[in-house]
Amino acid sequence: MIHLHRLLSALFLPPLVLRVCFLFSLHLTLFPLHDSEPEIACFKFGSVHVIPVTSPAIACEFLKKQDDVFASRPLSMSSDLISAGYLTAALGPYGDQWKKMKKLISRDLLSSTKHRWLHEKRMEEADSLMHYVYSQSTERKNDHGGGSVNVRLTAQHFCGNVIRKIIFNKRYLGNGGGNGGPGPEEVEHVDALFKLLNYLFAFSMSDFVPSLRGLELDGHDKMVKNALAKVNKYHDPIIEARIKQWKDGIKTETEDLIDVMISLKDVNNNSLLKAQEIKALEMMMATVDNPSNAVEWALAEMINQPELLEKATQELDQVVGKHRLVQESDIPKLNYIKACLREAFRLHPISPFNVPHVAMCDAVVSNYLIPKGSHVLLSRQELGRNPNVWKDDPLKFKPERHLVDNMSDVFLTEPDLRFISFTTGKRACPGVVLGTTITVMMLARLLHGFTWSASRHQPIELVESQTDLLLAKPLVAITHPRLPKEVYLFD
Repeated sequence: MIHLHRLLSALFLPPLVLRVCFLFSLHLTLFPLHDSEPEIACFKFGSVHVIPVTSPAIACEFLKKQDDVFASRPLSMSSDLISAGYLTAALGPYGDQWKKMKKLISRDLLSSTKHRWLHEKRMEEADSLMHYVYSQSTERKNDHGGGSVNVRLTAQHFCGNVIRKIIFNKRYLGNGGGNGGPGPEEVEHVDALFKLLNYLFAFSMSDFVPSLRGLELDGHDKMVKNALAKVNKYHDPIIEARIKQWKDGIKTETEDLIDVMISLKDVNNNSLLKAQEIKALEMMMATVDNPSNAVEWALAEMINQPELLEKATQELDQVVGKHRLVQESDIPKLNYIKACLREAFRLHPISPFNVPHVAMCDAVVSNYLIPKGSHVLLSRQELGRNPNVWKDDPLKFKPERHLVDNMSDVFLTEPDLRFISFTTGKRACPGVVLGTTITVMMLARLLHGFTWSASRHQPIELVESQTDLLLAKPLVAITHPRLPKEVYLFD
């Protein structure tokens, strides 16, 4: 079902006056809204057809049945800047550079071998997460007898710590904030990453009307450049110094993914990647948003339904016990935890749409002609809330809907696109294993190690922000340790 008011509010992000002006040039074409619940439509922005899809069956036609046709990306101001001129895999249009980077990421950076190699670094950050929350719960006690924890800050910076650790082999970009928490450098870094994500493919008139480029009517260009400058001031010196260490022979062994990228060779034994390709680190952006948002929403929903918290902690106590912490090897057995996260991805996606796909030639999908150059947007919200698919109270958080039987393993992927977590097809996220591990470990450790409740002074309102799909107010909850004290002691 397409809710037009919600669709338009998601598509239009310029200032109000510009929104109104541009609406006069918006035309509904190709697919008439002949009933109250269409599952595919077409809007024309300038000369570009923009096609939102809310039906999993039609989405699968685009991304599975005709994936070869829709495997490209649109050219936009934000994606051009963020990808350093389309040097990356996720944002670049279909072509040789995309093929090169996709192969490199899948084979050399996010392979199962590299995932095992980086296990210790991920576990260091999982332990740091527990240390940080434990310090918050015991050192900052309030009138509830526990500690107040900002779950959004905790989740976002855990994700930032993990990806910095596996890429740069360092948690902090400065001195840190004490007790495993972020310092001002880490706060600026993560905030800038989210700023880039917010403007990535955000509606900009100049992307659809090329004659307007350079006028900066909506200010997006300046916002993206400022955020990118903040990110690069931390990344570039590290990468440049590391390249020099390898060139001078000071460094000869790989310790992290930057080392891996620098040491890759082509068939002629020359460096496979140029410095600018290494600096275009889209992996850094791709790791901080989905896991942190899913965990924050899941925990908020579960606190409001204490019986869900009880079921989750019962599973953790049965699988893990109370005398050690959750390990990555426990993940396959934590089906209820994964069901809660699937439900968070379904009901509370991080963004209204997936990254756009572009038709590389004319095609017919679901009996509609899709013109070459069309931008296809899968609506994350409407796919996950489609009442024709999720018939049992689709707007309610119900993890049990993802538990088919006691014998089936639960995965965060959804290949049939009934909701979007890691999407599918040629443009599917290559970091499924890493993303799953980060997300499940974060929620499992938080639930296993601590009790969670709402503050009577600040009850949890499950309301989306007016500017994005995050909780309108960051989740702040009361925590108490629930395991023996010695379990929280780390070297």
